[in-house]
Amino acid sequence: MAIRPIRLFGDPILRKPAIEVVEFDAELRQLVGDLTDTMLDAPGAGLAAPQIGVGLRVFTWFVDDEVGHLVNPKLELSADTQDGPEGCLSLPELTYDCLRALSVVATGFDMHGDPLRIEGSELLARAIQHETDHLDGILFIDRLDDVGRKSAMREIRESEWFGLEKPTIKLSPHATGGFGR
Repeated sequence: MAIRPIRLFGDPILRKPAIEVVEFDAELRQLVGDLTDTMLDAPGAGLAAPQIGVGLRVFTWFVDDEVGHLVNPKLELSADTQDGPEGCLSLPELTYDCLRALSVVATGFDMHGDPLRIEGSELLARAIQHETDHLDGILFIDRLDDVGRKSAMREIRESEWFGLEKPTIKLSPHATGGFGR
């Protein structure tokens, strides 16, 4: 397994919905291992595949000394809510209170394709919701109220890391007929 670079705010992959996993193979198991190693090294409470540049519906979590993963998650959220601090490895050193469901029932699959059901509340529920949002191209700052979002965006623009990571642009080796290079 390997520790992979974490994509930062501004990388387009963080805004694209991830696609469902259809092959439960060695590559998927490698991805889960890489996500786990990267999350634990960061350290973080969760990490979604798009955060390491892979557009698949897979995430890992580390809450209350328990490491887990979920593939192709579907969530049932409680009506009860919690409002508390939330951060993101793709938005370093940024923490804001974010409203989430208090508890969640998440269903999906493990890396071998076996059905999996996770029930969690408080921090585990927050982590599962946060990582599933990543799979839909949603960042936690999107869930803040207008004042919180404006404050977060100001903090992002003033951060040392903002703008350091530029998306890679690949040039075509073929004639493009005036479209692109």
